[in-house]
Amino acid sequence: MATDPDFLEFTRELFADLGEIRTTGMFGGSGLYIDNAMFAMIIGDTLFMKADKPLAARYAAAGSTPFQYDTKTGPRTINGLMSLPDTALDDPATALDWARQSLVPAIAAATKKQAAKHAKKFRAAAKAAKS
Repeated sequence: MATDPDFLEFTRELFADLGEIRTTGMFGGSGLYIDNAMFAMIIGDTLFMKADKPLAARYAAAGSTPFQYDTKTGPRTINGLMSLPDTALDDPATALDWARQSLVPAIAAATKKQAAKHAKKFRAAAKAAKS
């Protein structure tokens, strides 16, 4: 299911104060990025926000639910992506606050991924130098 272009534009406007937002296709929806950090994802008509364990607990306390999808062996839940609380969609300041909180684990995950990528290249270069 493709992302509704109007909803995508709404989220871009909602989070415009964060900076330039880049989008990519993901799980039939759209990932929203600031630089290389994916801080949100749209699937269907739901906006999911990046979360670490403490932030996921705060999202859950605000009524959010984790991203979930079906597999051959049953449903899979991704607690690192929590729905934006319904009240935040009607309150841009609250939505922006949640997004700023979600940027913290998003940047941490992007940094970790980038470090792993560099380490892999370094190991490959070291191995090639020994040959």
